Amino acid sequence: MDAGLHEESPRVLVVDDEKVIREILSDFLTMEGFLVRTVENGEAALRELSRRSYNLVISDLKMPKMGGLELLSQIEEQGINVLTVIMTGFGTVETAIEAMKKGAYDYILKPFKVEEVVHIVQRGLERQQLQTENIRLKEALSLYKISEAISQSLSLDHILELITNVTIEEGQADAVSLLLEDEEGSRTFVERIRRCNGSEELFGELNAEELLRCHEEELPALAHGVKAHRFFSKPPRSQRIVSFCSIPLVIRHHVLGMLNVYSFSRGARFTEGTRKMLSILGNRAAVSIENAKLYENLLQSNRELESANLSLEENFRQTIVGFANALEESDLYTRGHSERVSLYSRMIAEAMLLSPQEIETVVLAAKVHDIGKIGIPTDMLNKPGRLTPDEIAVFREHPEKGRRILEPVPFLRDLIEGTYCHHEAWDGSGYPRGLAGEGIPRLGRIVAIADAFDAMTSDRAYRKALPHESAVSELRRCAGTQFDPNIVEIFLRELEKRRERSDEAWTNARALAAQAAASF
Repeated sequence: MDAGLHEESPRVLVVDDEKVIREILSDFLTMEGFLVRTVENGEAALRELSRRSYNLVISDLKMPKMGGLELLSQIEEQGINVLTVIMTGFGTVETAIEAMKKGAYDYILKPFKVEEVVHIVQRGLERQQLQTENIRLKEALSLYKISEAISQSLSLDHILELITNVTIEEGQADAVSLLLEDEEGSRTFVERIRRCNGSEELFGELNAEELLRCHEEELPALAHGVKAHRFFSKPPRSQRIVSFCSIPLVIRHHVLGMLNVYSFSRGARFTEGTRKMLSILGNRAAVSIENAKLYENLLQSNRELESANLSLEENFRQTIVGFANALEESDLYTRGHSERVSLYSRMIAEAMLLSPQEIETVVLAAKVHDIGKIGIPTDMLNKPGRLTPDEIAVFREHPEKGRRILEPVPFLRDLIEGTYCHHEAWDGSGYPRGLAGEGIPRLGRIVAIADAFDAMTSDRAYRKALPHESAVSELRRCAGTQFDPNIVEIFLRELEKRRERSDEAWTNARALAAQAAASF
């Protein structure tokens, strides 16, 4: 018995040669809100898994044509990303252990209680969703980290090393390689750098011609299991590929390189979200690589110009200024400042008796509230004097840029109000939208106060930190105009409580935040 499938609910595939078992599980799981299909053996299950994606498979152990253990082996070999639960009426400890070794999430003995099966399915899907959200958060923060690093260098070798090292550390990849065009327009690519967690034999030999064809035709070079072999002239021999993804490095519609990531670990399967995250990284890396190449060419040209008694110094200075305007720099104070803002925001959220989930959302939003400052030049961020109108306009773009960074990741969308609205003002005079009063999302109002207090009590390039009492007075003065007056009172009351208690945890947290800022 099959239920009609749509995209919103979790998909479950039931595999059993007994029709009555299939029907019972389908009926009960459908009543619980799952989208269910049923098939009679492992071979049919593999065909179904090749046609559409599923969140979970419930499979009998012994079936004609292909049993549950062989199905598990095939799922792993083909790199299919799905949780699997094995059920059997012939269970032994040895069988259970073997199923777990082959990647089963859980094991059910027949006869079973339907409630037990439903509970196992729900628990497995909750775990799967949590893992997916954690991966998305890690990908976004990894992108932030990589973007910071590569935008600060004009050395090609250094940029390539940064890209590969951070990708393998943060991107759940077992191996990374980066190919660059041998000569511009040659359509010949050479491997410039590789990194791996293991033997060099893991890499095999890539089919650069096939990869280039996919990239030029804008086809996704993402594959799993044996299907990834099409991208290799000689696939890796020492270990089976679980997932492979290649990202083009493109400048002005021209492929100048390819970033390739490999997974050999069961459960670490690249997704379309991974590919999109790596594509964003690839775009930023391509610009930095192109800039580094231009810079190296510039040095060579300047050496030649020097021999002809041309003004090397002036040419070099003008070129460096051009690159400084093009490269994306980041705020020297971001890390320490964001940690302290998150500390103050947690204090406010707890005092407002928000739920644990809401408190964690507030804290995380505070940590990334200035993520939109990526790309603002360092000299502007650290300018000691008054900003010009044009510089103010650049600064005022960072809430919108932050929104655009967070919006593509569903798990991070709850944080957008903190990033997008922390410069709105209670009286409507803020930006970017000029919201007023309770029309400003609560998350934005909380972060705004925490952000302002830390900015006032921290050293900046253009001024020294204000004394605590002066900052408190300024918050009170601006309550009801710039800030939510109720939240200001909550914040100041909690701040005073902690100062009176000399709260050890609070002191330690402030010290750690200060240490992070000093080490950045």
